[in-house]
Amino acid sequence: MKQKITLFAIVLLSFCVKSQNLYFPPTTGNVWDSILPSSLNYCQPRIDSLYNYLQAKNTKSFILLKDGKRVLEKYFGTYKRDSIWYWASASKSLASFITGIAQQKGYININNTASQYLGAGWTSAPTAKENLITIKHLITMTSGLNDAPASPCTNEDTAKTCLTYLADAGTRWAYHTGAYRKVQDVVSNAVGQNYNLITNNWIEAKTGMSGTWVQQVYYSKARDMARFGLLNLNKGIWNTDTLLKDTSYFRAMTNTSQNLNLAYGYLWWLNGKASGMAPGYQIVFPGPLMSNAPNDMYAALGKNDQKIYVVPSKNLVVVRQGNTAGGFSLAASAFDNVLWDYINKLDCSVTSVKDNWAEPSYRIYPNPVTDVLTVENPSLIISTIKLYDIFGALVYEDNPISETTLIHLDFSQFSKGLYVVEIENLNKSSSRYKLMKY
Repeated sequence: MKQKITLFAIVLLSFCVKSQNLYFPPTTGNVWDSILPSSLNYCQPRIDSLYNYLQAKNTKSFILLKDGKRVLEKYFGTYKRDSIWYWASASKSLASFITGIAQQKGYININNTASQYLGAGWTSAPTAKENLITIKHLITMTSGLNDAPASPCTNEDTAKTCLTYLADAGTRWAYHTGAYRKVQDVVSNAVGQNYNLITNNWIEAKTGMSGTWVQQVYYSKARDMARFGLLNLNKGIWNTDTLLKDTSYFRAMTNTSQNLNLAYGYLWWLNGKASGMAPGYQIVFPGPLMSNAPNDMYAALGKNDQKIYVVPSKNLVVVRQGNTAGGFSLAASAFDNVLWDYINKLDCSVTSVKDNWAEPSYRIYPNPVTDVLTVENPSLIISTIKLYDIFGALVYEDNPISETTLIHLDFSQFSKGLYVVEIENLNKSSSRYKLMKY
């Protein structure tokens, strides 16, 4: 018994030490301590290169926190520190946090059916199928409701018609914003308050955030996004104030929530998993969301490349606001991977990082590709190259039996979108890579 108590004390002490190492800005005013980039061995030329890349990719703001303190903070064009921008689907991660507090306070139980809080008939699904859908299904994107409608179901008159049955809850992962938004209605109905008021009372007033929900999308300054990232870096604790006391919920929120899409928690995206899925598609991609990003990173990701990255192993929070960086930008995109390449190389001692998307056996580039894809095989003879579209259909196959170092493939014939390249060698060993076509 004494040994167990001692072990618990060590774990508790370790957590407290880590928490004490984090800085939290005051909840009022503009004071926010900073540390010199040079103290982290960041080179100014590499910082300049990062900023040039961000500007070229339609960025409005960029913030990098280390231990809670500002290392980099940059605003582009007419966008300033007090400018407001939307989080898009990064709002979902904030809603997940609020849902955890609602459960902690006893207003809801995520294992209860959504109908218990929304009433019967909130979908167009048969009653028996609607009653299978729990709050947990909504926050894990496994409601089984059809994600095909383009409408996010914001119009009360048409909401039911775009929430239609496709599969039993828990049997299918699909990114469905319309279904997710019912989580906000669940919490508002259970608490009996407007969602903006709930957000202010439970989070904003305690952390200094000052955003607002408009049609169930959160709008705020860049620093508000950074405050929310810092709150999650410290596992739901702002300085000494524990906002999310339900530690089991926090762990579940930031870890794989179901076995269909390993890269998804409770409305948070997870890096470092063996595979993942993308919004709008029913295909499982091998490998992590962002090969250049730390494996333990979890992220709030929104349309047009709104980003909050949280990296516990490095005590980092990174924020990006802006217009689309180009290409597929609903969640993880090629932009994320390139951005993390720049972040990794801020340290002057870093001379190279792992290649985007590829394993040591082969290199494929450029990624994203426009016209010509190069496959480099330094040591293994390639016997077959296959290309699959986002739905898993084979759209191209070649048998080059090549002993040359480079193989060039004409990609101009293919439509824009996500693909999987499968490369097989003469030993019948195969590797698969995610690829974006612009």
